[in-house]
Amino acid sequence: MSSVDTQLEDLQSEIEQEIPGDISITDVKYEGPELVVYTRDPKRFASDGDLIRQLASKLRKRIIVRPDPGVLSSPDQARQRVLDVIPEDAGITDLDFHQDTGEVVIEAQKPGMVIGRHGSTLREITQEVGWTPEVVRTPPIESSTVRNVRNFLKQEREDRRDTLERVGRQIHREEMADNQWVRITTLGCCREVGRAAFVLSTAETRILIDCGDKPGAEGEVPYLQVPEALGAGAQNLDAVVLTHAHLDHSALIPLLFKYGYDGPIYCTEPTRDLMGLLTLDYLDVAAKEGRVPPYESEMVREAIKHCISLEFGDVTDIAPDVKLTLHNAGHILGSAVSHFHIGDGLYNVAFSGDIHYTDTRLFNGAVNDFPRVETLVLESTYGGRDDYQTDQKDSEQKLIEGINRTIENDGKVLIPAFAVGRSQEIMLVLEWAMRNGNIPSVPVHLDGMIWEATAIHTTYPEYLRDDLQERIFHDDKNPFLADEFNHVDGGEQERQEITDEGPSIILSTSGMVEGGPIMSWLRHIGTESNSTLTFVGYQAQGTLGRRIQNGWDEIPVNNRDGGRGGTLALNMNVETVDGFSGHADRQGLENFVKTMNPRPEKVLCVHGDESSVQDLSSALYHDYNMRTFAPRNLETFRFRWATPRGGSVSILGESLVYTRDR
Repeated sequence: MSSVDTQLEDLQSEIEQEIPGDISITDVKYEGPELVVYTRDPKRFASDGDLIRQLASKLRKRIIVRPDPGVLSSPDQARQRVLDVIPEDAGITDLDFHQDTGEVVIEAQKPGMVIGRHGSTLREITQEVGWTPEVVRTPPIESSTVRNVRNFLKQEREDRRDTLERVGRQIHREEMADNQWVRITTLGCCREVGRAAFVLSTAETRILIDCGDKPGAEGEVPYLQVPEALGAGAQNLDAVVLTHAHLDHSALIPLLFKYGYDGPIYCTEPTRDLMGLLTLDYLDVAAKEGRVPPYESEMVREAIKHCISLEFGDVTDIAPDVKLTLHNAGHILGSAVSHFHIGDGLYNVAFSGDIHYTDTRLFNGAVNDFPRVETLVLESTYGGRDDYQTDQKDSEQKLIEGINRTIENDGKVLIPAFAVGRSQEIMLVLEWAMRNGNIPSVPVHLDGMIWEATAIHTTYPEYLRDDLQERIFHDDKNPFLADEFNHVDGGEQERQEITDEGPSIILSTSGMVEGGPIMSWLRHIGTESNSTLTFVGYQAQGTLGRRIQNGWDEIPVNNRDGGRGGTLALNMNVETVDGFSGHADRQGLENFVKTMNPRPEKVLCVHGDESSVQDLSSALYHDYNMRTFAPRNLETFRFRWATPRGGSVSILGESLVYTRDR
């Protein structure tokens, strides 16, 4: 018998000792980080709302209770009884019964009414029919991504359970290593923006954090071939953690499965869905531009199947010696600061991913409250000494003034925007300004993936800013459903019709003017001197967006038939409105570190150009007396400690293990 089987037997015995004697336990299994308890008495569990919570606290495990399949009523019998329990106003759109696990997935327009106060309605459902309810939201805007992901996971439910059981046994395996150290290896995004990838390793475990591409630099990918990553075999990775779905962090996640990775991807639920949307589009764009995609769409599906979604604040075992907690990063929907608790309190590392420290219209600001962080890996996109963004209110006013000038001149405002994050932020500003009369009510056309990304935002309002949640949940006034918003889905014909009409605002991908429908809009209205091209997001070095910002007025565009070789004289006004970036500026980054309590001992400044990371590293060192680094790609930092007899931890030091030629 393996050590995991012995562990499960011991857990079952301990559970049986803790629960009332008339409740029977038929099986106990690991599924990923969770302990699944099967019982012939699910109604008894449901009648005591504190029982599962007490077990979870006692065992220090995340516990799910499911009915033994042998005691379930038939779905036909259970369906009406479930509907009778749930308030009619909940807006039930689907009930999906899964006999193998005893779960019923309830899709509703108002999930909160299905859950009930402190889960009271969920418990009532189980008491009534024995089935374990799981609740998902019906998207207020129809989302093909959400529908496809849910249908796919439903089809792959059996394979996914097998995968989760295997992952669970791997997580809870017996620790074999005696050495105590932590290493961070940089595989990308050091002294550059893009291709984010790091390996966090201990003597027991190896974890990959992010795996993205580099905007505007075809072929520059993370250094996955080194022994710390895939060079030792993809199967040697214990886990992948994805901080958020932007392609400079997620684009090459599916590539891992092409090279044999078969383990979990930890992320939030919206990050999972957005990764699917963006990576499939990434493949589509590559094909349209005549490039060989790095992987097939089947690998995207594999990545989705292997995702284990976590909620903010949940402490989760992901390896025998590592616990992971995700916290809101304030950058895009579902973006997370990833906190790793290593060993029995021995060492703590936080990866910021991309962060926005202060509140925006869309999100609460990034969380920086952790029990402990010895080392912080901090993004530095706007870490330069002069990288101070305009105050948000001033930025909004500048945007409104520019829109009004253009509309008065009977022109159109074209805003290149990332489909995820900035588009929805700008939509909220426009909806507010039109509702309050700050700008005329004109059509706002959403092109590219913006509408689909917005639909995903409406599916997960619990990840939005608190007061925005209040409007959606309680005031029943969803700003994303405003009448002014129009989904452009008619291709070139609709774009021409919009061009021939009066003033309007157009939000279109791609945000860095690197292909996509924005190029069509430039062909349509780029020559109009009464129209305005307004940048509201970061334009990376080497992108066409940055070149236009720097004064290019003759730009390369494909012909209308898609052929290469054309140029366009850009006559429209070009404006940049700072303050809408999803990244913290220099002050925000410093405040993120300054207000951490306790502050980290060491900070690795990454994800910024060379001057930005060096400026931020130097400032944090001088202002806060902490050890700071501006690593290059392919450097490894090793942190080790000793545990004296008394049990307290003594950090012995760190060393740069090696630097490879780039």
